[in-house]
Amino acid sequence: MTATWTTTRSQALMARARDLFPGGVNSPVRAFGGVGGEPFVVARGEGPYIWDVDGNRYIDYVLSWGPLVLGHAPPVVLDALDEVMRRGTSFGIPTGLEVALAEHIVERMPHVEMLRFVSSGTEAAMSAARVARAVTGRDAILKFEGCYHGHADAFLVKAGSGVATLGLPNSPGVPAALAALTYTAPFNDLDAVRTIARTTPLACIMVEPIIGNAGFIPPVAGFLEGLRAICDETGALLVFDEVMTGFRVAYGGATERFGVTPDLVALGKVIGGGLPVAAYGGRREIMSHVAPQGAVYQAGTLSGNPLAMAGGLATLTALTPALHAIVERRTGELVAGLRAIGARAGVPITADHAGSMWGLFFHPGPVRSYEEAKQGDTALFRRFFHAARERGVYLAPSAFEAGFMSAAHGDDVVTETLGILEEALTVARA
Repeated sequence: MTATWTTTRSQALMARARDLFPGGVNSPVRAFGGVGGEPFVVARGEGPYIWDVDGNRYIDYVLSWGPLVLGHAPPVVLDALDEVMRRGTSFGIPTGLEVALAEHIVERMPHVEMLRFVSSGTEAAMSAARVARAVTGRDAILKFEGCYHGHADAFLVKAGSGVATLGLPNSPGVPAALAALTYTAPFNDLDAVRTIARTTPLACIMVEPIIGNAGFIPPVAGFLEGLRAICDETGALLVFDEVMTGFRVAYGGATERFGVTPDLVALGKVIGGGLPVAAYGGRREIMSHVAPQGAVYQAGTLSGNPLAMAGGLATLTALTPALHAIVERRTGELVAGLRAIGARAGVPITADHAGSMWGLFFHPGPVRSYEEAKQGDTALFRRFFHAARERGVYLAPSAFEAGFMSAAHGDDVVTETLGILEEALTVARA
């Protein structure tokens, strides 16, 4: 970033925001608690870039925490929103757009035979767990340390995302009796899962197929297959939380990439193209339990909102297999470049990607669990984050969050990014 980099207007707005919102933000990780310093206030975005209210430009690898797979303000999405908006923004009754987007999702994910749209990933995961409990007649669920499934009470036990960033192992306000129904195991540890599943009747095992909320942590070979086998053995349902991985790690999501089919899946982010939308779905026999077809109640006034449906449909239509392959190649080049930067600097860097989702740890690797992720050099990451930001690259403001690539990040943008990040690492080590 040039010497004209300023924060005056951002600082003034954040001072006002702190009087209005807890911590000055409407989602905790935005407060920069994991890296220190003051968050900036964004003014606009276009393609791979965002600009703050002081006019500073950043290459953005947060991308609204994952939804913007086409980049900021893509014309195809804006045109779709403009057309739909003029016909009305919300109806609370069925529209054809709901059907069209659902058909598109089912085409990519044939194991999702029936689904229900909601407005947030929290709702999707919470509803999937409720359905699993109803179908199995069991109360207990198992999740993994560092995985984040939204802020429903049942999931705020050893969670990732802002919970990990702020160092909060559990959340006050969650009744102990309810927390006792949530079992946890280390990610990639099948022995721990078997021990729990064979001694406790579980309604479901819920997992991010790739952890993205404790940094980028992929499954080891056989882990997801092992979870499928344990569920089949014990009668639990396997739930993939693909709010983050869905249509990012592969054209058809985690099942296409890993060849493992869950009973239920939670989706979000990309399926709205930047609009607030999520969904949960799975086999017809399971989803038929949801009201009004069944007795499991779940509802939402803005579920299937036409603007969100239009944004998601435009995004998924544009994200063809060919475009997905291009974005994945560029993501691989970014990750390879980061590894090379670490090697030249003599700094241990573990970096990896799947599709257009990626991440790095200042750790010699491998990183296979949240416990191992916490062993990375978070102090170096904080300095690296700020040095990168001051030079025009915006990374997730936490050592425990994945990064994202978009179709708007061309080869020249990747090259520019790597040059900036190499300089940022030099400064961070000084």
